[in-house]
Amino acid sequence: MGKNDKPADLIRDAFTEKTWNEIHTAESWRVFKIIAELVEGFEKLARIGPCVSIFGSARTHHNDKYYRLAEEIAFKLTQNGYGVITGGGPGIMEAANKGARRGNGKSVGINIDLPFEQKPNAFIDADKLITFDHFFVRKVMFMKYAQGFIVLPGGFGTFDELFEALTLIQTRKIGKFPIILVGGKYWKGLVDWIENVMLQEKSNIFPEDLSLFTVVDTADEAVDNISKFYSRYLLSPNF
Repeated sequence: MGKNDKPADLIRDAFTEKTWNEIHTAESWRVFKIIAELVEGFEKLARIGPCVSIFGSARTHHNDKYYRLAEEIAFKLTQNGYGVITGGGPGIMEAANKGARRGNGKSVGINIDLPFEQKPNAFIDADKLITFDHFFVRKVMFMKYAQGFIVLPGGFGTFDELFEALTLIQTRKIGKFPIILVGGKYWKGLVDWIENVMLQEKSNIFPEDLSLFTVVDTADEAVDNISKFYSRYLLSPNF
């Protein structure tokens, strides 16, 4: 490397014009893959009827209290006329699909192809399993076809989906729908930080933004919040 050479210049020079053309072609074809995923999702989910998405950790063991709680919430949702949408994997997702199956309700799995951890669970309806390559396409399906979010303890993926929904509702890109956080002890630190740090910086959020979510501890509370919301508003797609 000469003293005047820049790393970016060296990288550029290492590729021939043919290589760059191949990269550009591959990126262009990727657009069609994304479109195909969107079309498949829209076609499979457009007629599923009112559903609630249930989120939470893929690593939750079947003996964990939150696994049992997710299953009970899903079962009770089906008894109130709702189908259940999950990310299609193990843990909380499996529990929710299991509860929907037990309640003879619609059990939808929006799976993601990952090198670890994420395999479709056995409780998804055979005609309602979709596997995506792109996280952002998958999230479009969650937002578009769910009439509510019920969020149990989880990791980065769970928080990603939660804050995506909060942001879209806050910015009025989608209609408001109920967002229920289950497990007061788990969510307390986050809620305290939102109220005592984020809210105090006046330019970040407004006090009314705190009404975008509700924290509960029981299956009945979670389902009641969904039912009460739609006793006041008509069910409709979010886009």
